[in-house]
Amino acid sequence: MKREIKIILSAEAHKFVYSQPMNVRDKIYFNIKKIETGFVSKELFKKLEGTDIWELRTEYEGNAYRILAFWDKRKNSLVVATHGFVKKTMKTPPKEISKAEAIMKEYLKK
Repeated sequence: MKREIKIILSAEAHKFVYSQPMNVRDKIYFNIKKIETGFVSKELFKKLEGTDIWELRTEYEGNAYRILAFWDKRKNSLVVATHGFVKKTMKTPPKEISKAEAIMKEYLKK
């Protein structure tokens, strides 16, 4: 059974997406739409081990584009994208995870 998911982008995540070339931007939004319609795979949407942070994953022409996100458990099936970066190493940089966790903490205070 597929479950619909709603992904909202923070201002910073939106700025990251729109700073990318149009082909990359289109691929990122294509992947977001796939996830929102219930096509969830580890290639597109993966929980980072030991955290409550998830990674929206897009590969394009050998580059790894990542948008970090978290689930807003107060609302059914809502994912909040915190920010994005171009991944240059195999592991997600700890500073990016910390940044996402700080944004999540601030968001959940509301």
